[in-house]
Amino acid sequence: MNTIKIGFIGAGDIADLHAEAINGLEGAELVGLWNRTIEKGQRKAKQYGCSVYANVDEMLLDPEIDAVFILTNMETHCEYTIKAARAGKHILVEKPAASSIQELVKMQQAVKEAGVKCMPVHNYIYEPGILRTKSMIQNGSLGDITQFYMMYNIHHADDIRVRYPGVIRQILTHHCYTMLYLAGKPKTISCLKHTVDSTIAPQENVAMANIQMENGVLSHLSASFANDDHSGDPWTCIIKVIGTKGSTRYSYRDWVINERKGAHSQTYYSYPESIKNTATHFINRVLRSGEEPLSTLEDAISCQRIIEACERSEKEGIHVKF
Repeated sequence: MNTIKIGFIGAGDIADLHAEAINGLEGAELVGLWNRTIEKGQRKAKQYGCSVYANVDEMLLDPEIDAVFILTNMETHCEYTIKAARAGKHILVEKPAASSIQELVKMQQAVKEAGVKCMPVHNYIYEPGILRTKSMIQNGSLGDITQFYMMYNIHHADDIRVRYPGVIRQILTHHCYTMLYLAGKPKTISCLKHTVDSTIAPQENVAMANIQMENGVLSHLSASFANDDHSGDPWTCIIKVIGTKGSTRYSYRDWVINERKGAHSQTYYSYPESIKNTATHFINRVLRSGEEPLSTLEDAISCQRIIEACERSEKEGIHVKF
């Protein structure tokens, strides 16, 4: 088995999970990383057991690197994806894959022209429970699908959420690609948002969208950084698909470790596992076997269209046709 060698652009918190995935995967090696803050990059490189590049161009010119993981803020994803594609490197790009549809189209064109693979980190759909749900939908076990729900309620302190866009872009993006994978394409979209305590962070920390799909399925998407849900059978992060013959559920609360990691008050084990699953699929199935990702840049464009429709719906107080 030829070793696939990886470089990281960015070494924030999410890089810890991607590094853990690569370091635990046979036939993969994290060669090095670059981070905007040199001291942090050096500390993370020591933690991961890899080297540090002086800049992004140095990494992209390294013939040893087969693929790069773009783990920076979303505003830089387009620039780095185009650079990596032109350098002949395969690309895993964190979500949201870009800031706009226009950026995603530019990325898609650069990837096509270079003949490289590019996979967005649409991580939930690489979870075994979601893959099983997809299979049950396809084989008819659930009958005609009538409803799709995805809800997220995890409190984020102000000093954490101020670094993020609002929950529409930061969290509903997850909901959108999962909905596309399981429930089909939207027809009309209606969205509302709210900001609880805007003193430090003015961006919304609660949002909900109701969506009618082309196939008639009704979807409800909601996300909140303003609160946890500690009631019975909590909606911490839950996905539910209901059909005429059956239903399925996926929940963060089924795998919990009582320790804090990053923004979350507990470790919801399925989340780091979903990142590992995504990185593993990219390396073993997309790069090694030449398969397509389960969710592509085209899906990322559809996600961005939904997000922008949500923003327009909320701003203008209208239902938006997709």
